[in-house]
Amino acid sequence: MTISIEYEAEKKLDLPYGDIIRDIVLAALDYEECPYEAEVNVILTDNEAIREINREYREIDSPTDVLSFPMVDYVAPSDFDHVEEAVEDYFNPETGELMLGDIVVSVDKVEEQAEKYGHSETRELAFLVAHSMLHLFGYDHMEEGEREQMEDRQRKILETRGYTR
Repeated sequence: MTISIEYEAEKKLDLPYGDIIRDIVLAALDYEECPYEAEVNVILTDNEAIREINREYREIDSPTDVLSFPMVDYVAPSDFDHVEEAVEDYFNPETGELMLGDIVVSVDKVEEQAEKYGHSETRELAFLVAHSMLHLFGYDHMEEGEREQMEDRQRKILETRGYTR
């Protein structure tokens, strides 16, 4: 299991962000029953940097809380049946791990949203990582049914590790 964490923001979160990220990534892998050792990259950055990434990849010129860049093309969310048919596309040749993708989190938004929603920065970071992990598994929230399914899964992942409001 490879969980790479890069901290690129000047502002430091006063919490054990590495432990929280690893905990939620592992909880999501367990909850979604990923049958492989996996690789996930997480970048913690600021509003300005995530705004630039958001503009480049989504053509939205504003900061956001989290961005997800999945590496696996799913037929259905968390359906891993096809990945072994394209080993060279989905698995790291050096480690043999399934390359799930990248997560980019704004530490500014972690602070802002924790205050806005009345919970801890720890809970907000855990929520954003759980949300993004579900995107890496192919879930989306563009339609009402998808949104409800994602919210239910996020809540359950967070509850398995004790991250509540």
